[in-house]
Amino acid sequence: MTRAAAHTTRRVTLCGQAIEYRFVRVRRRSIGMEVDLDGLSVRAPRWVGIREIEGALAERAEWIVRALAEWRGRRREVMPRRWKSGAPIVYRGDELTLELHDARTLAIAADLFHLVVRHPRADDEQQVADGVRRWFREQAWTLVAARVAAYAARIDRMPAGLRLSNARGEWGSCNARGEIRLNWRLVQLPPQLAEYVVAHEVAHSVELNPAPRFWAVVGAMLPGYAALRRELDDWTALLAA
Repeated sequence: MTRAAAHTTRRVTLCGQAIEYRFVRVRRRSIGMEVDLDGLSVRAPRWVGIREIEGALAERAEWIVRALAEWRGRRREVMPRRWKSGAPIVYRGDELTLELHDARTLAIAADLFHLVVRHPRADDEQQVADGVRRWFREQAWTLVAARVAAYAARIDRMPAGLRLSNARGEWGSCNARGEIRLNWRLVQLPPQLAEYVVAHEVAHSVELNPAPRFWAVVGAMLPGYAALRRELDDWTALLAA
């Protein structure tokens, strides 16, 4: 594993906004820039000066500001900022509206438009949030346990273990012992993307390294996985929810 290059944080004004960005000197021929959940990252060769780098940022200022706003929007949408009726929440790839009702016991159900939560303390936002997250984990376990078993049967290789994860930086993992961890936030992904993540980790139980043989196993289980792999990048914000 290569060691990540050290970065510095700089600030530039783009479209009248002060924008912070992570800056890294790397071996490459041109200036590269990327916007993701963590903000703006810039990579440049050692011989390129800061003035030239920030000139390149200015040329793409509108795209950078728009992309940053889109990522901030995704971060807000995946979980409510306030756990009250009318708040948006993502479930199985759809943005639903939270609907709260007082009830004697906790009960949660999703329909086409709403995530309906009946709760003994519907006025307590923290208790509602805790209840919904527990329900999400229960739904996630039902989802991943069944799909892992189905994919494992296809390759005749059952995992050594399966657990839910709360990792902030990955959808899933498989270690050398064949133990699979899958993020409970998979239940918020569109179903076809959750399928890809499950197939990906089950394939690692056959081939731990992402070599051609590994991708061949993924492709055998899930034809067309490449498009799903690219689409998954658009849902990274869920991992910070």
